[in-house]
This record gives sequence, C-alpha cells and structure tokens, in this order.
Amino acid sequence: MFQAGPLQKISANVVIGDNCYIADFVNLYGCKIGAETKVGPFVEIQKNVSVGPRCKISSHTFICEGVTIEEHVFIGHGVIFVNDRFPRATTEDGELQTEADWTVHTTLVRKGASIGSGAIIMCDVTIGEGAMVGAGAVVTKDVPAGAVVAGSPARILDSGACNRSSGR
Repeated sequence: MFQAGPLQKISANVVIGDNCYIADFVNLYGCKIGAETKVGPFVEIQKNVSVGPRCKISSHTFICEGVTIEEHVFIGHGVIFVNDRFPRATTEDGELQTEADWTVHTTLVRKGASIGSGAIIMCDVTIGEGAMVGAGAVVTKDVPAGAVVAGSPARILDSGACNRSSGR
C-alpha cells in the first residue's frame, strides 16, 4: 500500500499500484497509476487518466483528463498533454465554462513509447508502440509504431528505427 507524504496532493480516489514511487509536490486526482511506476516531482495527473505499470513520468509533466498511457512508457521532463482543440474560458454568453460546455478529446500512448522532454502532445492522437518522440516536438498527428518523430509539427525521421534498435 502507498501512503502519501505531507508534500503530496493525492486524492482518495486515486488508485496506485504496488511498489510505485511518487515524489513530493505532485497533484494526482481520479487517476490510476500502474504498479512499479515512478512519478517525479511537480507532476499533475488529472481524473480519468490511466498510467500503466513500469512507466516513468519525469518532473514538471502535465497529463490531462482523456490520456491513456500503456505499460513501459517513458515521459520526459516538462511534457504537456492537451485535451481540448478549441479552449475557451467562457461560453458565448460570457459565463465561465463548466465541464458541460466542452468535450474531452483523448490521447493514447502505446506500450514502450518514449516522449522526450518538452514535447507537447495534442489530443486525438495515438503514439504507437515503441515510438520515440524527440525533445521539444509538437505531436499533432498519430505516430506509427516504432517511428522516430521530431520537430514542430512533429515529422517522421525514421519509420522503424525503434523497432530495429530494440529488437521489437
């Protein structure tokens, strides 16, 4: 069983698997963290997020509602996930938006993928199994399994490098 330290904000509705490491200065609520996963400091993981087992979520990362991360995934420092293509603070009437005023868009990060530091992952994309997203990339489209992508917007640099180097 995991117990939160005094410098952690972990809601009672968070499910944390066995042998996880959760650093101080995190904000977790309504999410599921798989066994043996490490979550660094200054990370926020929102409700309805699922993180698989044996993942590493590095410091200063934001994982918003609608993101599913499968097992053995590496997330670098300062990675940002986005779940709204057209964000607005208010409705057309000028009232502050509520959850009822927008739709959560999803993102899927497949098994064994790696996302480099500072990457931005837009919604409605899948990052394929074993894919590698370069540091600082802005992912706006699906990334094929085993591909290496980089840039803004992210483009495929090699469509199978990760499959060759990892034996997958």
